[in-house]
Amino acid sequence: MFAVLNVLGSMLMLFSVTYLLPIVTSFIYSDGLFVDFIYAALGCLAAGAGLVALTRRHKRELRSRDGFLLVTLGWVLMSAIATVPLLIALPGLSFTDAFFETMSGLSTTGATVLTGLDTMAPSLNLWRHALNWYGGMGIIVLVVAILPMLGVGGMQLYKAETPGPVKDEKLTPRITQTARALWFVYFLITLACIGSLKLAGMNWFDAVCHAFATLALGGFSTYDASVGHFDSPAIEAVLIVFMLISAMNFARHFIAWQQKSLRTYATDMEARAMLAILGISTVGVALYIWLHNVYPSFWTALRHTAFNLVSIATDCGLVSQDYAAWPMFAPMVILMLSCYCANTGSTGGGIKMFRTLVLFRQAQRELFLLVHPAAVTPVKIGGQVVANKIVFAVLAFVVLYFGTVVTLTFLLLASGMDFVSAFSAIIAC
Repeated sequence: MFAVLNVLGSMLMLFSVTYLLPIVTSFIYSDGLFVDFIYAALGCLAAGAGLVALTRRHKRELRSRDGFLLVTLGWVLMSAIATVPLLIALPGLSFTDAFFETMSGLSTTGATVLTGLDTMAPSLNLWRHALNWYGGMGIIVLVVAILPMLGVGGMQLYKAETPGPVKDEKLTPRITQTARALWFVYFLITLACIGSLKLAGMNWFDAVCHAFATLALGGFSTYDASVGHFDSPAIEAVLIVFMLISAMNFARHFIAWQQKSLRTYATDMEARAMLAILGISTVGVALYIWLHNVYPSFWTALRHTAFNLVSIATDCGLVSQDYAAWPMFAPMVILMLSCYCANTGSTGGGIKMFRTLVLFRQAQRELFLLVHPAAVTPVKIGGQVVANKIVFAVLAFVVLYFGTVVTLTFLLLASGMDFVSAFSAIIAC
């Protein structure tokens, strides 16, 4: 435990550096929060240094279970410390609401309890979006990338933080190099998104904030009306492209960058399945809401369906329309897609497309074995055999996932919420 706290202290010291971005923003825009962010950064640095000093004698190599504990404590403690700027700048805000906001940001959930985003201080708004961006690729991976001198097992942290089977792949010989490679690609795509949004009509500040939220699939916006504030097909189109990119495996992006070729995407079964499902679903839902006279033309329905369906299905959460007001079939389909469309190694959440493909192949195998019980039929994804232990792990994960959804839905029902609100809130979060 003390060894974990020692590393956690180093993480907090590193996290204090992230306050530089809102500090510079506050200085540029003169929004009056310059000193507040400095105090918050110093408090974070002091807390981390204190933990390191108190536990320095317990420093050792971390075991696998230590990695999982560190990830959990890291998210909780960093979210708690990230509330300081919000609590200082927004006096009427409770710690519970502030913690909800920062946890939503770092976990890239995208739910918000704040209003008046249109007039919020620029540095505070950027802080929210920066939390999205840091959480997108994973703060733990960032720590492994730039603090190898910690003397802890980088692979334990990487496995604890990274979802799905991608955690057993190495793009480069050393885990720190792998983490740096992923962050390098993440940074490059973010720059491309910022430039594209600027060309599409956003100002620089909005472009940076929405690029952070889009690459992290975090869903925060600088406006209460989210992307609906801009009412721009060009901006929506740019965001759709980068949401799809962010929902793909970043290892693929790195390989494509190394090879200077797009051929690696052609062999990615996850990406192909995701794009096919999203394409068919977009046309189907657009046709459905058009036939129900939600919009006057099919093309208008297609535009709004494409943006909102891709955003929710990839677990981003940016919206341009109140899709919850559409006929119930449409929002339920969109929420269902959010459970499994994002790829492993992406910044999206949910079950992941790889696990969905494994479940589908396993179901096919079971049905085949009913007819041919003596047959040997391994589960294959993209021509590669998936070991039975992975199939069983996927089945256990999915049971746990939906068991959690059911349990938490009933808890919200017990609090007085109606079923649709309770179910959709749990699925979204």
